[in-house]
Amino acid sequence: MSLLAAIFLVAQTADTITVTATRTETRLADTPSSVVVLKSKDIENAATVDDALRQVPGFTLFRRTGSRAANPTSQAVSLRGLGASGASRAVVLDDGIPLNDPFGGWVYWGRVPRLALDRVEVLRGGASDLYGSGAMGGVVQFIRRHDDTALAIDVSAGTEETGTAGLFFAMPHVQVAADWLATNGYVLVSRDQRGAVDREADARHTLLDVTVDGGPLFLRASRYDESRNNGTPLQINDTLTRQLAAGFDRGAASVRAYASRQDYHQTFSAVAADRNSERLTVDQRVPSRAAGGSAQWSHPIGMHHALLAGFEYRDVHGISDEITATAHTRSGGTQQLAGAFVEDIIAATEKLSFTAALRVDSWRGRESSTSPRLSVLYHATNDLSLTASAYRAFRAPTLNELFRGFRVGNVVTQANAELTPEHLEAFEAGARWRWLRGTIFSMTTQDSIANVTLSVTPALITRQRRNSGTSRSRGVELEGEWALPKSMKLSAGYLFTDADIEGLRIPQVARNQATLQWSYASTAGIQTRWSSSQFDDDLNQFPLRSYIVTDLFVTRGLFTLSAENVFNRRVEAGATPVITLGQPRAIRLAFRYRR
Repeated sequence: MSLLAAIFLVAQTADTITVTATRTETRLADTPSSVVVLKSKDIENAATVDDALRQVPGFTLFRRTGSRAANPTSQAVSLRGLGASGASRAVVLDDGIPLNDPFGGWVYWGRVPRLALDRVEVLRGGASDLYGSGAMGGVVQFIRRHDDTALAIDVSAGTEETGTAGLFFAMPHVQVAADWLATNGYVLVSRDQRGAVDREADARHTLLDVTVDGGPLFLRASRYDESRNNGTPLQINDTLTRQLAAGFDRGAASVRAYASRQDYHQTFSAVAADRNSERLTVDQRVPSRAAGGSAQWSHPIGMHHALLAGFEYRDVHGISDEITATAHTRSGGTQQLAGAFVEDIIAATEKLSFTAALRVDSWRGRESSTSPRLSVLYHATNDLSLTASAYRAFRAPTLNELFRGFRVGNVVTQANAELTPEHLEAFEAGARWRWLRGTIFSMTTQDSIANVTLSVTPALITRQRRNSGTSRSRGVELEGEWALPKSMKLSAGYLFTDADIEGLRIPQVARNQATLQWSYASTAGIQTRWSSSQFDDDLNQFPLRSYIVTDLFVTRGLFTLSAENVFNRRVEAGATPVITLGQPRAIRLAFRYRR
């Protein structure tokens, strides 16, 4: 079978299939990009999907804190050391529909119904040639189950008064998914710096998601409600998101459309130096709405070409309404992004293929960016494949970066309505040999958007979002997976990243990250994650120490016992300049039923 034939007959193969790297169903072995696939069994033992994604070397949120404790505005994705400044530098999709917050670019991971997932695909490296703004660092795509009949129930309880419940029910033409999480959380501030105002950062969320599937056409409605305390009595936030989405898939054609409304509310406070008192500084409400859609079509041309073409459009409107002790201000606006793309997969020989792609995007109707890509894949032998890619990518600033300021601890960050898009140029090359894979990469970003320090005093640090110059991220990814005797499996990954901007380390990016997982027949598993030190700020004045944590799970019948950070290691997540911490030891007992 020729390589081109394999691309269009993947549904008949047993190989892992990815739809993210080329926007069409393609065998993972025939994908020139660096893609990691997590199956549903890799996800179910995590309390949230972002916890499960930490198995992927190089995947981090803006800070080291997971979505159960972190403010939603810091739940953006960073891949390969590009960093994040609240806004994600990777696009996150749910069956092709964006999950990134339309106003701010961050991600509400609780909006993903875990039990409804078939798999997660993580594409590392720029993908603006197919996915436009937001995909400068990569793509995370959640692929849903499409069962005619199914029932899954997941209920758990654990330390920190944490409880979760999930339901997935499918019958012909209807699927219902629901998720609930509540936790009292933990105190974010380091014990030696705590004061009377410090309390547990609790969180609650509920999700209801209903899909009506009529063959090639589906209609989905979802409602997500979240509330949090961010570590002191006066710092809270809550979000309500409602979305309607529709899709059409028939043969080589695919269409998506969606509309959403969101109400976001957050308060900020100034905490005294001794942390025994605080005062309210800002009460902020951010109503926003978004609508958009995409359409694509693919078709083979002759014996050697597979052509894909499509377009996307997104319209976002949002307002930041702020009340302070002395003023009431409103700022915001409307942002339209439109893009058209074309991709040609060329089977030059049985072993050699090329992928050429080009996308043109317009932003706010007056600026445009062009994102080309050229990739090559060579199957040297049955066991060895070689890949290389060169591409450009971009990210337009979000409305949040343009118009909304915020405060974390005693650090105030100002908005900047004069921001321009950041542009990335990159090259990567890789090799795959049986169960091993390695990739080297070099990425340079012009006009990088960063939180730049303007002034520092003992009581207040002031920053502003700015196009701060040129950043570079160079490194290597190494991954391997081994099948062991007696149904055991071992996998490991390592990422080295040399990431700097104007001679200083990029904030919240470690030079070294590694993961190691061992599992036995899906009934027991251990995962260890290690990260070297990093900095919390652009001036590299606030270091965060390295850490190593171990998680484990054991399943017996319908019950699973899991533990995070088993040895209760200290994880420094932020310095504001007070040190805030990541997840301490947490234990859960879960009941799971599948039919």
